[in-house]
Amino acid sequence: MAALPESRLRQMIDRFEQVEARMGVATDAKEIVQLSRDHAELKRVAEKSREVLTLRNQLAEAEALIDDAGADRDFVNMAIEERAEIRSRLPGIEREMQLMLLPKDRDDDGSAIIEVRAGTGGDEAALFAGDLWRMYQRYASGRGWQVELVSATDGEMGGYKEVVAQLNGSGVFGRMKFESGVHRVQRVPATEAQGRIHTSAATVAILPVPEEVNIEVRDQDIRIDTYRSSGAGGQHVNKTDSAVRITHLPTNIVVTSSEKSQHENRRKAMEQLKIRLYEREREMKDTARSEARKLQVGSGDRSERIRTYNFPQGRVTDHRINFTAYNLDQFVQGDIEELLDALHAEDQAERLAQLEQG
Repeated sequence: MAALPESRLRQMIDRFEQVEARMGVATDAKEIVQLSRDHAELKRVAEKSREVLTLRNQLAEAEALIDDAGADRDFVNMAIEERAEIRSRLPGIEREMQLMLLPKDRDDDGSAIIEVRAGTGGDEAALFAGDLWRMYQRYASGRGWQVELVSATDGEMGGYKEVVAQLNGSGVFGRMKFESGVHRVQRVPATEAQGRIHTSAATVAILPVPEEVNIEVRDQDIRIDTYRSSGAGGQHVNKTDSAVRITHLPTNIVVTSSEKSQHENRRKAMEQLKIRLYEREREMKDTARSEARKLQVGSGDRSERIRTYNFPQGRVTDHRINFTAYNLDQFVQGDIEELLDALHAEDQAERLAQLEQG
């Protein structure tokens, strides 16, 4: 791994100090908000840059003392020990610095839409989709994120055919984005009299929620329908057509919202439509991102099988990074931090290798 040049490290420290100085005199509200974000992001980088520079200076001083033929032998021995310690610490700290400087997805810091849908497997797939949804709810709650249900369609035997929700909080999309794909379950369904193991699946999609969605939606490009909700909360709206479905005619994107208030459903559905149009535009325009993702954890393709939950063995396996753990009971209760950490570490390692190669 090539060491970062001193000029680059000092440049990042200078940039942080400039932002800090500007914060003391800025009066425009929008600028203050942006400066606060820049300050929070640059502070960690500046502190790590100072740490690297300090260790490099200490290493140079130790080596100069070791090479000094007239130096006291006790001081030389101390310098040899110090050099060994710095040489063992410095590569790891410089790697942390490199990781901080990796290009970030511009949507990583924001909220996210999560969609969980039953796949192959009939009623058992709907039950599994329900298990996944509750797993993510518990995880979100543990992180302090706000969960806002957008729409839900119940399965006939329980669970969900489909759940769409918004997870609001800082860094949600960046944390959750590798969950997109096909999740497979292997277990004995409650309705199986012979005790045979069935395989079912559910799909998960994670979409970014940008802070400002500058997407224009023309009235003539959408069709709005109302209908009776059959999902979560359906008992409250079964006498009125309060659920809302919006179809974007040019792209055939369909979004729904099925809460109690028709007015609120219109607002939520329109917001969801803009988010989906933003994601479509984001994927179409950002070809560099698309190419990079092929080298990262998975392709982001929602049809890619990413994980297996094997209940008879108590095992969860993520096929992208060959991660296997035997804590499935805790995992489906929302204890997914270890796997998410592993996915992000693999992604960082691959991107760092790509950066070093070219």
